[in-house]
Amino acid sequence: MEWKGIYKRRIVKPEEAVTYIKSGDRVVVGHAAGEPTVLIDAMVANKENYRNVEIVNLVVLGKGEYAKSGMEKNFRNNSIFASTPTRDAIESGRGDFTPCFFHQVPKLFSKGYMPVDVALVQVSSPNEHGYCSFGVSNDYTKPAAENAKIVIAEINDKMPRTMGDSFIHLSDIDYIVETSHPIIELPPPKIGEVEKKIGEHCASLVEDGSTLQLGIGAIPEAVLLFLKDKRNLGIHSEMISDGVVELVEAGVITNKMKTLHPGTIVVSFLMGTKRLYDFVNNNPLVEMYPVDYVNDPIVIMKNYKMVSINACVQVDLMGQVCSESIGRRQISGVGGQVDFVRGVSMSEDGISIIAIPSTASKGKISKIVPVLGAGAVVTTSRTDVDYIVTEYGIAHLKGKTLRDRARALINIAHPDFREGLIEEFKNIFKCEF
Repeated sequence: MEWKGIYKRRIVKPEEAVTYIKSGDRVVVGHAAGEPTVLIDAMVANKENYRNVEIVNLVVLGKGEYAKSGMEKNFRNNSIFASTPTRDAIESGRGDFTPCFFHQVPKLFSKGYMPVDVALVQVSSPNEHGYCSFGVSNDYTKPAAENAKIVIAEINDKMPRTMGDSFIHLSDIDYIVETSHPIIELPPPKIGEVEKKIGEHCASLVEDGSTLQLGIGAIPEAVLLFLKDKRNLGIHSEMISDGVVELVEAGVITNKMKTLHPGTIVVSFLMGTKRLYDFVNNNPLVEMYPVDYVNDPIVIMKNYKMVSINACVQVDLMGQVCSESIGRRQISGVGGQVDFVRGVSMSEDGISIIAIPSTASKGKISKIVPVLGAGAVVTTSRTDVDYIVTEYGIAHLKGKTLRDRARALINIAHPDFREGLIEEFKNIFKCEF
C-alpha cells in the first residue's frame, strides 16, 4: 500500500527530526501523558542551534527542561496551564502564561491567534489503512497537528489506539521517529479522611442515570469510591483516570442513559496508569475527541443530568472561585472548569460542584475566605457557581442572596475559622449572622 512507502521515506532519527525546528518558531508539544518525550529530549539537546523558540503547552508531565533557568536564550515557554516544570519560569519572567478556556485552545491555532510552526506529537503505530491514533492525548494535540506547518511525530508502539475522532494519516506527518517506551503514568493520588468525606458529600448529589465530568486529584478519585451503589452512570469528561475503569468493570458506569453518545465514554485526554491505557486500547467503549468538541458548553449541555466536579484554591463569601493562582502566582490554569460549569448550567437537571478541603497548610489557612487574596484570579464567577462542597457539608449557592451565600459557606468552613468569618460577615453585611 502507498502509505507504507510514505512511512519508510519519512523515518528519521530524533536528532535529525528536531533540526527542522528553526529559531523563532512556535512549537506546540503534545499534552500531558501524550508528551513526545524522545523528541523533546532531542530538541533540548539541540538547544545551541536555537534562539527564541517558543514552546506552547498545557499540563507538562515530563521534565520540562526547556523551561529551566539557563535556557532563556534558546527557549521561551508559553503555558496555557501552569504545572510543576513551568511555574517557576512564569513567576520569574523567563516564561509566559496565556489565559484561555480549554475548549477554545484549538481556536488559537486555527484562527491565527497563535499560528503553529511545528507540532511535536506522539501517536500510535499505523493501522492497516495508514492511520495513527493520538492515543492518550487528543485534546489540543490533534488540532495543533492539523494547523501546523510541520508535523513531527513520535510513533510509539506502546501508545494505545483510541477510537473516536482520534486519528492522523501518515501522509499528514512530515517526519517520523520510531520509538518504543512506556507512556507516562500518573500514580493514583493518596486519599485521606478529608477527601473521603468530601467525596461522600459529592456522591450524595449524583443521581442514577447522571453523566459525569471529573477533574483530577484525590477528591475526584474519592468521589468515585462512593458511587458504587449508583446505577447507569455515564462519562462525558475532558479527562479520566484509573478510577473510572473500576466503575465500568463493576457495572456502575454503563453510559446507557446518556442523551449524547449513548453507550460510550466521551473524553479528550487520559492520565493514569498502564491499567487505564490498556483498558482504552482498541476499545470502542471509549471515544476520544478534540477538546473544542468535548468541552464546548453547547455540546456539554446536550447531556441530561450532567454533573461536573472540580476543585479550587479559594472561595470567598460571595461565591467567587479561584482555581488557578495563589495571589498573583500562577499555579495552574482555568482548564475546563468553566467550560463544564457553564455547559452543565444549560443541561437539563445538571449540577456543577466545586469541591474543596476547608483548610490548607495543615489546617493553618481557611480556604473559605471573606475576600479572595490580593491578585487572585476569579476562575468561576459568583454568577456561575452552583454547589460548593467541603468535608463539613454542602452549600448550594445558586439563586441565593449574597448574605445567604455567605451564611451557607461559613456553615461548611472549618470550625476553627467560623468565628472569624462570622465577624467578617457582620462587618460586610451590617447585620447579625
